[in-house]
Amino acid sequence: MASQPSLITRDIAHMIKPTGNVYETIVVISKRARQISSRTREELSNKLSDFASTVDNLEEVFENREQIEISKYYERLPKASTLATDEFLEGKLNFTRPEAEEVIVPDNLDD
Repeated sequence: MASQPSLITRDIAHMIKPTGNVYETIVVISKRARQISSRTREELSNKLSDFASTVDNLEEVFENREQIEISKYYERLPKASTLATDEFLEGKLNFTRPEAEEVIVPDNLDD
């Protein structure tokens, strides 16, 4: 079973085509990664909340294999930044630029 490498060399010129700017590309990918991470964290918390108990028993810690398996499953998932980058490169992300506010510069700055 071959695993995907954690570091992949990307062509930056190809990545900036949709936005025209390296920084905008990074912002779009990072915002999507935060969304994915937040969703995954919420799913994990909901699943683990079923196992929450008010009494800590040493026996419960060793017997709760299902909770350990759920945690290991989420640890093996691809990183949110990798998923967001793949979505961006596949054209699955929609993004808009906020309208730029017009900046008025006074004529008499030397005064």
